[in-house]
This record gives sequence, C-alpha cells and structure tokens, in this order.
Amino acid sequence: MALQPVYLVAIKNLAPFLEALRHAQAPEKIGVRFIEQLGFKSTNDRLFIPLLKALHFLDEGGKPTARYHAFLDDTQWKKVLAAGIRDAYQDLFRVSKNAQSLTKEQLTGKIKSVGEGKISPAVLGNMIRTFMELVKLADFKTEAPQEVAPETPPEGTAAEPGEPLAITGIGAKIEQSSQVGPTLVYRIEIVLPAVRDQAIYDAIFRSAKEHLLK
Repeated sequence: MALQPVYLVAIKNLAPFLEALRHAQAPEKIGVRFIEQLGFKSTNDRLFIPLLKALHFLDEGGKPTARYHAFLDDTQWKKVLAAGIRDAYQDLFRVSKNAQSLTKEQLTGKIKSVGEGKISPAVLGNMIRTFMELVKLADFKTEAPQEVAPETPPEGTAAEPGEPLAITGIGAKIEQSSQVGPTLVYRIEIVLPAVRDQAIYDAIFRSAKEHLLK
C-alpha cells in the first residue's frame, strides 16, 4: 500500500502546539475551535487535527484516545509521541525499522519509494520536514508506556458491535469431601458488555438464572 501523506504546511508551530496541548485540560473533542483557543489561529494550524488523528491521539470523531491521555504525562510524553510517529508513518517504518535515524537524503528516497512515486514535490517536502521535526521532539530509545483505555465508556454509549455477552471458562471438576463424598463443582464466568443501561444487566442475569442455574 502506498504511503499515506501525513504532514504540516508549516512546522514552526509544531513544538509550541504540542507543548500547549500537554498543558491544556483534555477536552471532550478537539476541533478547529479548540486549536484556536490554544492560540493557533492560522489556517495552516488546522492541519494539526489530521496529524493528531494520524498519531492516534484522536479517534476519527476527534475524541482524545488513551494515547492522548498518556501524552499528558510530563515524564512519558516523548516516548508516547514516538509510538504515535511509528503509527502515523507505519509504511515508512515497515521498510526502514529505524526511520527516525535516516538522513534527509535517505528519508527522501524512502518516502519517494514507499509513496510509489505518486507524491508531489511540494507534499514530499512537507512530509519530510514534518517527520524530521516530530522525530526531534520524540524519544525512540525506550518503549512507550502501555496505553490503558478507561474501564467504562462515556455516558450513553453501548457495547461495541461484535462484542456480545460472552460466557467463558465453563468447566467442571470433582472435589473430594471427607464428609459427603465427591462433589461436582461448576465454574461459570460471564463477561458483561460495557453499557450503563441497568435493564440490560437485569435481562442478562435473568437469562442466566433461567438457563444456566437450574
């Protein structure tokens, strides 16, 4: 697959923007208005939004991800940024494991090759400048901390499609009792969907009682 263009038109505000982002309160959603509230009002600065999505700091709807929240840690943000860069430029890292260490000339050749010669000179230049500026800010020497998503989804959200109620670990074992003889013991684990509608949980347990606990 050809390399997906990820770039800024102007990189001078990249470091200040990421600094402002780390010190701002995480919003429910990041859009143009939030970018402007941080003081970045140029039309070029609007490209920060697709860049954050490419770094997996935002989902497609603009909501901050677990990686975004990890980025707010003053002791870990450079490592988190490095992990984001690897995702944003995953095709480049696929052909060059240590792409962050490439010279400008080497990087130009790799991007032209991975881009299958379809990237215009202007976009190519922007991609190279953006990538090299991101790399300067990141720490590739150590692994990023594990990203942990919130245990419960936001209010009103339902379980993801394809994640129905699951029953796991169904099994039986015989335990020997000195008083009453062998006893058959069943262990049943029920994995519940992450929803906030109590009626759904009530229905699940009623069904379990009817079909499993007789």
